[in-house]
Amino acid sequence: MTTAIYPGSFDPITNGHLDILRSGSEIFDKVIIAVSYNIEKKGFLTVDERLKLIRESVKDLKNVEVDSFEGLTVDYAKKRGTHVLLRGLRTASDFEYELQLSQTNNYLSKDIKTVFLITKPEYNFISSSMVREILSNKGDIKPFVPNPVYDYLMANCDI
Repeated sequence: MTTAIYPGSFDPITNGHLDILRSGSEIFDKVIIAVSYNIEKKGFLTVDERLKLIRESVKDLKNVEVDSFEGLTVDYAKKRGTHVLLRGLRTASDFEYELQLSQTNNYLSKDIKTVFLITKPEYNFISSSMVREILSNKGDIKPFVPNPVYDYLMANCDI
């Protein structure tokens, strides 16, 4: 059984993230979407809020597990007994960053492999930071995030 870890901050999770996750869940036996936790960095949503919203957004994907971790992704992968990282690409500039990250992870742990998946064109401009920016300026984020995220943000953000 091949398990892949899809790490990220997912602050908040977007339809683009879900596109990558759905594709990954068709390729791998199991995908762990892992929210990285950094106590030095204040997120828009708490890790617990992100985990809850992701769980609600992926409940139809039976081979997806939602988890969080602190520290290096390669250490988390070892702890979970997998050697595959799943990463999404939207643009050419994403590739440059992701290539550097992949090579760093491989240097830190030679058995870690990164699989890149490309988002569908309709999602290639969506990012969590873009969603936060639109939300902070009272714009409509509904087309960019899963329904549970939209409902939660509309009910809990002062917009």
